[in-house]
Amino acid sequence: MGRRWVIAEATILALAIALPGALDPRPVRAAEVTVLSAVAVKSALDDLVGKFEQTTGNKITVSYGTAGDVLKRLQAGESAGVAILPKPRLDELVQQGKVAPGSTRDFATGEVGLAVRAGTSRPDISSPEALKRSLLAAKSISYADPAKGGASGVHFARVLEQLGVADQMKPKTKLVPGPEAPDLASRGEVEIAVAMVPEILTVRGAELVGPLPQELQNKPSFTHVAGLMAGSAQPEAAKSLIRFISSPEADAVIKSKGLQPG
Repeated sequence: MGRRWVIAEATILALAIALPGALDPRPVRAAEVTVLSAVAVKSALDDLVGKFEQTTGNKITVSYGTAGDVLKRLQAGESAGVAILPKPRLDELVQQGKVAPGSTRDFATGEVGLAVRAGTSRPDISSPEALKRSLLAAKSISYADPAKGGASGVHFARVLEQLGVADQMKPKTKLVPGPEAPDLASRGEVEIAVAMVPEILTVRGAELVGPLPQELQNKPSFTHVAGLMAGSAQPEAAKSLIRFISSPEADAVIKSKGLQPG
């Protein structure tokens, strides 16, 4: 009996050495990853994060803001595991050593679009000239304040300059801090709203007229890229999330939200 007991104890000890934690009744602790992301990809990212959490058991906390706001927060030293920003903004973080080199992956590309209140007439935006005429005919318009760093607002301000109507539009423009322009259109507070297409699609009562003419889009500025923050507390879990949201399996969700993969 004594010999068998000694052998059993030796077996248990060997197992404990060979498989650390195998005899520990405490559950394995899930990883927690913080993500700072531009709000333009919120609809797709929310869905994908939910699927990732269900699959892995990890906990993902996402904080959204305009691209300019997120960039400033990260440059100021706010802690995060993953950053998702338009490519030019994320490239800045790579150059500054805040995002790990070689860790970036294209996530989703969006377009800037126009919206009106559901049920109202749809302006012609089929060409740059048609868009110009529709803007000049509109009584009011809203888009994100370029000074706040919203990518769609910065871009649309340039479009107005390119069309030669920036001065004419100022008196009838209501700037908003972020993606709120479609909400104003849905309530009839403005005639036309300009925002990223996914932001328009999530607002009940706002109707997407369509994206800006392709000649007036800027795809590189609206390709959102995910990168691993240098010094991430949970680098493996963060890398796993980046791989998941940029995988072919994520494409259907991304497309369903008015975005294009990569």
